[in-house]
Amino acid sequence: MPTFSASDGTSLVFHTDGDGPPLVCLPGGPMRASSYLGDLGGLTARRRLIRLDLRGTGDSATPRDPMSYRCDRLVDDVEALRVHLGVEQMDLLGHSAGANIAVGYAARHPDRIARLLLVTPSVMAVGIEITPEDRLAVVREREGEPWFADAYAALEEITQGRATPERWEAVAPFWYRRWDETAQALQAADTEEKNQEAVPVFAGEGAFDPEANRAALADLTAPVLLIAGEVDVAGPPRAMAEFAGLFPKAELVVQAEGSHHPWVDDPAQFVSMVNEFLG
Repeated sequence: MPTFSASDGTSLVFHTDGDGPPLVCLPGGPMRASSYLGDLGGLTARRRLIRLDLRGTGDSATPRDPMSYRCDRLVDDVEALRVHLGVEQMDLLGHSAGANIAVGYAARHPDRIARLLLVTPSVMAVGIEITPEDRLAVVREREGEPWFADAYAALEEITQGRATPERWEAVAPFWYRRWDETAQALQAADTEEKNQEAVPVFAGEGAFDPEANRAALADLTAPVLLIAGEVDVAGPPRAMAEFAGLFPKAELVVQAEGSHHPWVDDPAQFVSMVNEFLG
């Protein structure tokens, strides 16, 4: 497996697959190994995917300093990867919580971004508010699902500040368009592939500076594609439209019936949108 050293000496691993121009991919979770991204619905037919295992996840080493799991510090690892790859600019994709790292990188190194692709992104890095009703309204579109009643009741509890592991487990079907064997396997692997100790550090105090990020993104000259899911509980389309509006050259695409993993929900539609954007 290809390895490189971060600025603090931590050994990091990335995985490559496919043919064509490189696309650097940052996983979400937060702090989940990149394996769940797979081939992103078949993007490997035209792109060489470079999936980074963030420090302390997947095949990358555990750092000496646990505070280096903080999102703003993970940006330095992305820059170390670019230098290792020997490219002046790169196409960068961030999914979910990984989009916070991608946004931080674009804000800090705007001249290193060729194209930026944000897939059902988390909004912590830019400080967009998502209300409980935003989330509840978008999932009510799925009222006909057999598991809906239990999942909706659990989501109401979570949005009212009464989250428990059992309630989080109950809302899992909302993360996918179809709660089938593929989705259930991906969800079951989440616990094993995620560095639970790193999760609270990722978004800890000082991890995000939304005001500074917004100011920097307003000057970003690189093209941006933001893919939202029509029924994504994590990133309702209203919030995603606000997110896209922070960039001068952004396109927002809402994948029909898509949820939080659009390449799983409809691989053909997802690949078509991404290929059209990347060219």
